[in-house]
Amino acid sequence: MPDSPVKKPRGRRTQKHDLTADSLSAAPELTRPTAMDNPSNEAKQGLERSFAVLDMIAAHPCRVVDVMREMNLPWATAHRTVKKLEKAQFLMFNAETSRYEIGPRMWHLGSSYLANNKMLRAAISYLANERDIRGVDVQVVERIGNYSVVIHAEKRQVQEISKAQYGYHIPLHAGSKGLILLAYETEAFVDAYLAQPLEQLTPRTVVDPDAIRQRLAEIRREGIVQTEGDVQHFTGSIAAPVFGPGGAAVGCVSFVYLKKLAGDEVHLETLREALQMMTHSISLELGWHPGQS
Repeated sequence: MPDSPVKKPRGRRTQKHDLTADSLSAAPELTRPTAMDNPSNEAKQGLERSFAVLDMIAAHPCRVVDVMREMNLPWATAHRTVKKLEKAQFLMFNAETSRYEIGPRMWHLGSSYLANNKMLRAAISYLANERDIRGVDVQVVERIGNYSVVIHAEKRQVQEISKAQYGYHIPLHAGSKGLILLAYETEAFVDAYLAQPLEQLTPRTVVDPDAIRQRLAEIRREGIVQTEGDVQHFTGSIAAPVFGPGGAAVGCVSFVYLKKLAGDEVHLETLREALQMMTHSISLELGWHPGQS
């Protein structure tokens, strides 16, 4: 009976030449590599891709096609990645908006982080005994990537301010909290951040890199910053940095107020003094010593 023809294995080639059945039998130790054989290749790329998708969707809920376009991925790869993250509850699909959002498992991980956050613990302890701060929403803020992220918020006024609650994030070049965090970053980080296109949230959001650099220099000299109308047209805010051991800025505290308060300079000066006292006390509790920053 004549020999049946040798079939070439289907799929991606592992070398420049085809691996036939004869060649594999002659060299049994030669097997097709898998992602787990070399975690620095496919497995690592898959993890990095998943992290990038989570980061993207945390910034703005989106569709699979948005992930595909923004990350320059094949449709199948983008779809597979999103579906795996959805299955693991890191993402969830919002049927009302037809967008993917951060899922409950991410909240579980994030809440564990907040439970052990020393700056947050010190800030909450301070606020529990502070009754003179009024007329503002108090925010405890950290930099996460290119955003200032509110990790805790307390209302110290009657009226509601939208987007002032914890979890909200804005680009670092907008708002007092973003600018104060950007001001105390390394020169290399600032250069890289300002080299990208900057979103203008309102007509008063400064997006010119040279103007922002000048503002950052002023902030470092003064140790506090106040902005109005550059995040939402009807709000203003002031922010001051919180320092940790060694003098590095680990976050900030921001007071957000309705813009009509801008005319009450006496109250604003009281708020500025209270803010600097608060951030100074928190920094000391974290192990910072005056003169380190």
